[in-house]
Amino acid sequence: MGRRRIEIESVKDPNIRQVTFSKRRKGLFKKANELSILCGVEVAIVVFSPGNKPYSFGHPGVDVVAAKYLQEDPEPSDSEGDLSSDASNMDELNLELDEVLAQIREGEKQTETYDEILKQNDMTTLSDLEELRDSYKEFHDGIKLRLSDLEISECMMLLAKEPVIGVKAKSATRD
Repeated sequence: MGRRRIEIESVKDPNIRQVTFSKRRKGLFKKANELSILCGVEVAIVVFSPGNKPYSFGHPGVDVVAAKYLQEDPEPSDSEGDLSSDASNMDELNLELDEVLAQIREGEKQTETYDEILKQNDMTTLSDLEELRDSYKEFHDGIKLRLSDLEISECMMLLAKEPVIGVKAKSATRD
């Protein structure tokens, strides 16, 4: 079931008229914006609501387009700033944006490179630590063996000097 075609005539009810105005105004401004972007044209629209409030849309600005239409130099308003200089600075801003995006891409590449280096260092460090742990265990076991050897030697020396009661020294049995 498609949309029904309505007859174009003035809306009688003030509330419905206000709602219709708001919806149609948004659609009109949207179409004007699309026209300016797609075709690269300068557009200016000024409408007054049923309550007598002004609404405007302009690209690059209503003042700029109206002045061009009237063959005058545009006068920038205080609230909008200098729209003509904004339009002329657009290329410079686009170049700056491209430079910033290029810097961001370069930074991302450097980050990836640093991440790879960190991963390699972590792997090397981990294998080095495992190797050091194994070396420490071997060293510790070697020290334990030496300590037990020293204890045994100490006991042997003590026994050689003072034999245990009931055990004769070898030198005494030879005599």
